[in-house]
Amino acid sequence: MLHCTMPNLLPIRGKPGFQQAALYNPQSVVLVADPAVPEAAILARNLGAGGFHGRLFSVGLPAEGLTESPSIAELPEAPDLAVLCLPPEAQEASMAALAARGCYAAILPGAAPDLVAISARTGVRALGQGSFGLCIPGIGLNASLTHLAPVPGRLALVTQSAALARAVLDWAAAEAVGFSHVIGVGGNASLGFAMALDWLARDANTGAVLLDIRRIRNRRSFISAARAVARTRPVVAIRAGGRSADASGIGDAVLEAALRRAGVLRVSGLEDLLSAAETLARVRPRQGGGPAAAQGDRIGIVTNGIGIGQLAADAVIAGGGRLAVLSEEALAALTLLLPEGWRPGNPLSLGPTAGPRLAEAAAMLAGLPEVDAVVALHAPAPEGMEPGAGGDVTVAALIAATKAGGGRAAPILAGWVGQASAGPQRQALARAGLAAFDTPEAAVRGALHLARDRRNRAAAAELPPREVLELAPDRAAVERILAKVRAIGRLTLTEEEALGVLAAYGIPTVPGRRAVGPEEAADAAAMLRPPVVLKILSPDLAHKSEVGGVVLGLDSPAAVQEAAVAMLRRVRAARPEARIEGFLVQRQAARALELRLRLGDDAMFGPWIGFGQGGTAADLAGDEAYDLPPLNLALAGQLIARSRTARLLAGFRDWRPANQAAVADALVRLSQIAVDFPEIATLSINPLFADAEGVLAVDAELALRPAGEAGRLAIPPYPGELALPFRTPSGEVLLIRPIRPEDAAAHAEAFRNLAPEDVRWRFFSQLREMSPALVARLTQIDYGREMAFIATRRRPGQPEETVGAARLIREPAGEFSGAEAEFAVIVLPGMKGQGLGRHLMERLFDWGRANGVRSVVGHVLVDNRPMLGFVRALGFGLRRSAEEEDVMEARLDL
Repeated sequence: MLHCTMPNLLPIRGKPGFQQAALYNPQSVVLVADPAVPEAAILARNLGAGGFHGRLFSVGLPAEGLTESPSIAELPEAPDLAVLCLPPEAQEASMAALAARGCYAAILPGAAPDLVAISARTGVRALGQGSFGLCIPGIGLNASLTHLAPVPGRLALVTQSAALARAVLDWAAAEAVGFSHVIGVGGNASLGFAMALDWLARDANTGAVLLDIRRIRNRRSFISAARAVARTRPVVAIRAGGRSADASGIGDAVLEAALRRAGVLRVSGLEDLLSAAETLARVRPRQGGGPAAAQGDRIGIVTNGIGIGQLAADAVIAGGGRLAVLSEEALAALTLLLPEGWRPGNPLSLGPTAGPRLAEAAAMLAGLPEVDAVVALHAPAPEGMEPGAGGDVTVAALIAATKAGGGRAAPILAGWVGQASAGPQRQALARAGLAAFDTPEAAVRGALHLARDRRNRAAAAELPPREVLELAPDRAAVERILAKVRAIGRLTLTEEEALGVLAAYGIPTVPGRRAVGPEEAADAAAMLRPPVVLKILSPDLAHKSEVGGVVLGLDSPAAVQEAAVAMLRRVRAARPEARIEGFLVQRQAARALELRLRLGDDAMFGPWIGFGQGGTAADLAGDEAYDLPPLNLALAGQLIARSRTARLLAGFRDWRPANQAAVADALVRLSQIAVDFPEIATLSINPLFADAEGVLAVDAELALRPAGEAGRLAIPPYPGELALPFRTPSGEVLLIRPIRPEDAAAHAEAFRNLAPEDVRWRFFSQLREMSPALVARLTQIDYGREMAFIATRRRPGQPEETVGAARLIREPAGEFSGAEAEFAVIVLPGMKGQGLGRHLMERLFDWGRANGVRSVVGHVLVDNRPMLGFVRALGFGLRRSAEEEDVMEARLDL
């Protein structure tokens, strides 16, 4: 059994071309500058004054602290990183000279309109154009346009805006917040978010990440890298200009959906971003707590003033949190801290004489299992009412109480209200590492950020049930419908055609018949049995009801014929240019909730799915939740729950509960349409009727993209086409297929069936049980950067079993273009000797070749003789690891 590690933090130096380590851990930096460029003097000053641990050079601009060289070619060594402050016309020659000297990483703080093309021609990858620069305080690198040098810390900022970067750094200096990295991606033309996030995901010095997002260049790479970093630390994102660019708000909602899928917390403005930074840079959620603490939003409030406590309580409720309900035992204990005659509660008000009792009460609340976070509020008190000079004793007590809590206590956030006297006290709290805010609302917002981050990251790693919706769509029928539409020069389908697409994917549709004229409509009504609905058919009428093109409740063929004649008259009067192709007669569905399911396309993140209230007022209702395809049943259920309509689906007054499982089923089928037919631009089901019996699509609209265009999903779909059978020598037929999230339970069970020695060989430790986080990491994979094939067995009446697995993880160097990958393989004891391990590895090799992998590597314990023999038989070369004496490195060129 073979051990697989994540790629090393520092890629091997000396490889030709761009390397991440040259950018994010440089040992030598050169400033290539034209003195006439305004940014040159700022960068020279910041580089020289930063205390860089490596070597600094300059070309074209003498600067203190930098060794000057006449030219790039004459530099005493090949620098790892170059900072180019040059006019656009001089950039390509300098980048070519850098490449010739062996430098392939650069920063361009100014205008560089041809950066993409120049990077392609020279091989030099760059942050820019308009990059704020790069700060790595831990190694003294300040290659940025900052006005204040950041100090070392555990917060990372990745930004496209230089102004926002300076604002955050200015705030951080006042709040004693330090940084591991400040990365200015600028225009995101060459090196972007994905590369930065991949590096931060493997950086042990980064505890939380802030993102300023304007433009995502590669949607798949971004989500993949964001998910990787959010697995192990909080990530918070802001987007400026989203609503001004798209007044509908859909683009912003889709961005939030994409971030949610990656486990990233979206905040709405700079104040929110700084509040999140204050909290996440200093505070860690309570460890454990069980199911009751899963939401993380039970807030305990303690205060020295009733008014500010009530403001905080209002903010908790308005923000979607919960005031912690304290047990009788807790209330009795807290009573001892109150003035005589006062009653305990939440908020817990101690009065203006509270002094250090505020800290004592905060510590008591933090130790209660029913509290997820504590907000301790302090308003200035009159002289003599509390010990110490202006509350200094209270500040010291709160610092001590917070540090004494440890990881098992709930975090304490301080709201020190005021400025003249409270300002210095907040600074003292911040210097001591506490999250300190200047208003009750801001402190509560920080506590709720913790809760939202916990929920987001938990949801992104949630283990779904085994249930998989097995689809068997009639793709050929859909292909025929779409081909017919294109053949006659249309991009918009009729309602009948759109409903046909849905029916081919198993979404129930209302029975209907097409009719050419009023008489045929009456005949169709007779065959369908009234009551029926009559609709006009026209490719030019997107909203038929607006021109009287829909009539409900027709109870006889005669009524249908009369309504058809009147409908023709109304439609021709309202829209004389509209082409009329006849009528659609449908059986009228029974009373049910009206829903809308939509498939659309976002410029940044591609295809999206919307769910919410349906009917003619759907656009006015403003009730639509969004997610990205592909969806499974668990994700579809979460999408439904985020809409206001979810409360109606659960039943309300005279409305019986609807079949939510059927609604989720329809969403998964809509998602599969998006996966299978990327030429579909938009698809709307409105209304989709939902009741206790199931769902029924009553109307649908579908539009195609122009010929040759196709949507690209931000999240790679499940590659089901790679599933193939494997027959063992004993005659048993197994299914070899890519792993999927629904395999979590089977994967955990397979681990329990491993021999202890196999576990040690595979994980390099005596792991007794796989944690939910590890199971999620192994089953929820990004099919763009890694592959895991599993061998499954299905026995009658039993759930599917996993009996073997093999995994290949690509090195994320060069925006996932890394040609090296690490592998691991394991087979259950009862399946050894059947050729299964070799077959799994051969499937991995095939996938690797198809995805640009040129070599695979793995690590084997020296006492794992069966595996050493196995990899030799596959053609691997073996050598002892340079880092670990008891480990052999196995390597094979594909």
